[in-house]
Amino acid sequence: MAAKPGQVVVLDPGHNGGNAANPTAINRQVPAGRGQTKECDTTGTATNAGYSEHAFTWDVSLRVRTALTAKGYQVVLTRQDDTSVGPCVDERAGIGNRANAAAVVSIHADGSLTSGAHGFHVAYPNPPVNAAQGAPTTRLANTLRDAMVAAGFPTANYIGSNGLDGRADLAGLNLSEQPKVLVECGNMRDSAEASTLSSAEGRQRYADAIASAIASYLG
Repeated sequence: MAAKPGQVVVLDPGHNGGNAANPTAINRQVPAGRGQTKECDTTGTATNAGYSEHAFTWDVSLRVRTALTAKGYQVVLTRQDDTSVGPCVDERAGIGNRANAAAVVSIHADGSLTSGAHGFHVAYPNPPVNAAQGAPTTRLANTLRDAMVAAGFPTANYIGSNGLDGRADLAGLNLSEQPKVLVECGNMRDSAEASTLSSAEGRQRYADAIASAIASYLG
C-alpha cells in the first residue's frame, strides 16, 4: 500500500543504551501530563540471558523504518542510536507532536516476573485528553493489536484485556497530540518469549507486524 504524500510516521524505540550509566540524567523529573511528573526515562528490562530491551527496541524500530520507507512513508525516530541517553519521555512525545505525525508507535518489551506471564499488549491513553487520543488512537491500537494477532503473537495473559490496556500514567501517551500507542511486544522474562525477542527472525516478525499495522491504519 503506497503512502499518501506528506505522511509522517514517528517510531519511538524505548529506553537507550546510555541510560544505565547516567542515573542523574534519567532520574530527573519531567512533565508527564495530567498534572503529573515522572522520571525522564528508565533503563528498561532484559532477558535472563542479558539481552536488553533497549537493544531490542532499537533493532525492531530500524526494521520497521526500512519497511515503511520502502512504502513511501517519511519515518522519524525519537532517538538516533543505541548508545546515548534518553530522550526524556516528554521529549519523545514532543518529537511526534512537532512532526505532525499521522501515527506514532512506541516500541517496548515487558519484564514481568509473574510466573507464566507472556504475550503482547498495546497501551493507549485512557481517558483521552485531546481529540487525537480519542477515536484515532483507539483505531490505531486496535489495528496494531489485530496485526500482532494475525502474525501469531499471543495477547498478554497478565495485563489488559484482549491485547489492549488503557493507561493514564504513561507520559509519552499523555502528552501526545497525535495518534500514539505503545506496544509491549512480549515478556523478556518468559523463557519461550525471550527466545523470540532475542532472535533476528523473531525481531523481523515483530517488525513486519508493526509495519503492516501502521500501513493499514494510514491506508
